[in-house]
Amino acid sequence: MPLRSRLAIAVAAGALAFATAATPAVASDEGADDPALSSQEDLSQGGGFDQSAGGVDTQGDHRNQRLYKGRVTASTLALRSAPNRGSQIIRFAQRGDIVTIFCKTNGQSVQGNRHWYLLTDGTWAWGSARYIANIGPKPRWC
Repeated sequence: MPLRSRLAIAVAAGALAFATAATPAVASDEGADDPALSSQEDLSQGGGFDQSAGGVDTQGDHRNQRLYKGRVTASTLALRSAPNRGSQIIRFAQRGDIVTIFCKTNGQSVQGNRHWYLLTDGTWAWGSARYIANIGPKPRWC
């Protein structure tokens, strides 16, 4: 693996470790277990995500963490422990699911797209940007 790729993964892992230690509440997904709250409602009500605020979480989080939203476009998307297809699968997302993106990095190319998103929906996991469409502004780099 080239040094540049290892460096990018190391930086992303460091950011993950720091973010987890500094802001563990960011990983919670309140209301995710409520079947009455559909993805469509999340979009129509903004889901605490203010596009005019440049991707800022507006649900009263005093830390003003920048979170972004995306929609899964694959029928089933494996979310992984690292930004490559050989890493451990943590969970799966289904087509149409709305996911919360913390940041993006370069990783293994998936059908010509090297970008991977670090997702914060209850667990920290990497998803290929090839199968996640941005809702609002593009995520920042890790």
